[in-house]
Amino acid sequence: MIQSDPEDLERIRAHISKMTDHELREYGRAAARMCDPGKNHGNPNPIFQAQLDEARAEWRRRHPANQTRRNSRSPRL
Repeated sequence: MIQSDPEDLERIRAHISKMTDHELREYGRAAARMCDPGKNHGNPNPIFQAQLDEARAEWRRRHPANQTRRNSRSPRL
């Protein structure tokens, strides 16, 4: 399995921190599509998973109130 370099993660973080919210959503959606095992013949590239994780972390950092509301919702029955 390929491991992400800490330098690569820092470069990803620096890149996405400069994005607008719209660009960040598009980046995250693209990373999510690339993480789909169906699109990668069952072997998703771990770099795309790292990009997706970092995009989600950046979104949560920018929008903490959304996470609070989302987590406090009643479960669907």
